Order: sequence, then structure tokens, then C-alpha cells
Amino acid sequence: MALILGIESSCDETAAAVVRDGRDVLSSVIASQIAVHAPLGGVVPELAAREHLKALDPCVEAALRESRTTLDDIDAIAVTQGPGLIPALLVGLNYAKGLALGHGKPLIGVNHFMAHIYGAFLDGEDHLLREKATYPLLALVVSGGHTSLVLVDGEGNARQLGSTIDDAAGEALDKGSKLLGLGYPGGPAIQKAGADGDINAFNFPRPLTGAAGKPLDPALRYSFSFSGIKTALLYHVRKFGGDDGVLSGKLLADTAASYQYAVVDTLVRKTLSAARDFGARTVVLAGGVACNKVLRADLAERLPGNIRLQIALPKYCTDNAAMVGGVGYCHFLKKEFADFNIDSFARLPKFVRVPFANSIK
Repeated sequence: MALILGIESSCDETAAAVVRDGRDVLSSVIASQIAVHAPLGGVVPELAAREHLKALDPCVEAALRESRTTLDDIDAIAVTQGPGLIPALLVGLNYAKGLALGHGKPLIGVNHFMAHIYGAFLDGEDHLLREKATYPLLALVVSGGHTSLVLVDGEGNARQLGSTIDDAAGEALDKGSKLLGLGYPGGPAIQKAGADGDINAFNFPRPLTGAAGKPLDPALRYSFSFSGIKTALLYHVRKFGGDDGVLSGKLLADTAASYQYAVVDTLVRKTLSAARDFGARTVVLAGGVACNKVLRADLAERLPGNIRLQIALPKYCTDNAAMVGGVGYCHFLKKEFADFNIDSFARLPKFVRVPFANSIK
């Protein structure tokens, strides 16, 4: 048995968790910063870093207390190394370094993007990672910072098929919400505003899908672009919002529903295309935007019945430390420990392997 303390501080949520053997989440504590950043309409990196400084000790203490463990019981400390906001990442990384050094524990640097994929297999679903029938596995990771399709085989070889060439889907929802005056964070706000709206009321674009009748560059077949959707919404608000640029009532509901579904439809179209082209047996939906009810339902409805759909539980979609501890265990099994000179990184690096496929014992 191995106990991993996971620490997460890549953006605006401070988190700590204790995970046993990569599958059992004994505790998962999250301190949100929404109240701090909401008045500003988005995350301010320097403010996020300050909030992490305040919250890390209480989060770790709470995670240990809730799991009924102490640092003496912990076998290794896993921390998000990147990608993310550098000021925020540095706080968590340096805290983890100090904790590991002070208590003589191995340090493990975790790729936040890969952790999101692993998050779909927490709480008893890890057995799927050991089954041949799971692969090839196609992961759609969609959040405020990432929109990517990754193909993984049973040996852990990975290929990033495509990613966003401009804005991520979560960013498109956040900025769309701001244009509609719905507040931050945008995803939940747009989902709520469009709950009773008509998704077909307005025809917002589906970029890089060939829906506009233009031939699609084969190199962009699995890539995403959401800047055009935002621009279309801007013109829509100017057209229908009158002098003050404000939409309300049914017009607002229909606009929010149509805009949200344009994002969802684009994500689902691309995923279905990649799943078909590469013979995926499992499709994983992960990342913060995977909390979106419309996306979850639409992908489930349109995915062929012979393909397994593995969606992260909502509590493991948004940033959390349980997924960090889970991936940390995979590194722990392979004795893939970091030295204390490791640094954080802002952007997702190119990778050809993931640490978790077929690795749980």
C-alpha cells in the first residue's frame, strides 16, 4: 500500500488530497478563489499566488486530518508542475519541495493535463486502465486552458491528435458570459442562463468542422478554434442588444443556449471524428468544462454504442489534488522521482507517453 499526498495550485483553486494506491481518495480538499477573482472578470495570476500562499497549509492539514493520516504515513508528495499560471504553480511547487525535503519524502512532479485524464478513473474505475478492451483510448481534455484530443494505447504510448489553435473552450465560455453580462465563471453562468433556451434559435459557427461549406485543411482535422465563435457572439449582441448592448428574457436564454451548443457541438463533432478514424474503444471526457451538463449528455447520446464513454465525476473535473495524487502513484510505482531543482512550466510540453496506462498494480 502507498499513500500519496497530492498538491494542486495551477490556477485559482488550492487543493490537497491523500490518495491510496492510485485509486482510493481518502480526502480531497479544495479552497476556491472565485470570490476573489469574480469582481475582476477573470483570474489574476498574482492574486491567485497570494491566495495559494494563504490556503496551502490549511488545505494540507485538512486533507491529512480527513484521511486520518499524518505526514509520517505519507510515502511521497506529488505536486502539479505545470501547465498553468507560473506565479500560482511556483507557490505550490516550492511548498511541496519544502514539505518533501523537511520530512524526507520523495517528490513527484505531475503534468496537470495528464492528471485530468487520470481523474476519470478515480474512485474504483482504475481497473479499466489494466484492461486491453479499454484501448485505444481517446481523451478529450477541455477546460479554460486546454482543448485537446489525445490518443493512448495500452502500453502508454500517447499521441496528441489536435489542440486549440487560439482559445480554449472554457475561455470561450468565460468570455461569452462576459459579453452577455452573466458573470464569472462563465461556464456555469451560461449553462444556467440557457437552461430553458432554444439551442437552434441562432446559428453560431462551428469552426474547423467544415460546417461552413469550406474544405477543411487535413492538418486541422482534429484541431479546435473558438475565437470565431466569440466574435460572432460579439456581433450578435451588438445587433440585438440595442443601445445598451444588453440581452434579456427569452432572447438571452436562446442566445446563451445557442452559443453554448455551438461550443459543445464543435467538441463532440471533433471527438466523434477522431474516435471513428482511430478505432477508439474508450472515449474519456475530462477537464473543467466536462462538468457541463449539455456536453456530457450530447456526447453520451451521439457516441456509438460500441465505444465506452468514461466521464470524470464532476468533483474530479475541475482542478483538484486527487487526480494529482493518482498520477503521482503511477510515477511512484516506477520510482520516477524528481530532484529539488525541478521548475514549473506554463505551457503543455510535447509528450509521447502517459504514466498511467496499464501501470496500476
